[in-house]
Amino acid sequence: MNLHTGDILKLKKPHPCGSFTWEVLRTGMDIRLRCTVCSRQIMLPRKQLEKNILDIQKKA
Repeated sequence: MNLHTGDILKLKKPHPCGSFTWEVLRTGMDIRLRCTVCSRQIMLPRKQLEKNILDIQKKA
């Protein structure tokens, strides 16, 4: 799956703050994401993240 810095992802499960959308901050074997509502940052392995993506929206 092709992910780029700045992409907005919609994931299957919501963050505890209620948001489903995350911004990609860093790519590689691990992906760093930032919640678009509360700005919390997490790192997930690429394989785990790819299973949980519903939609990819390119940032303008």
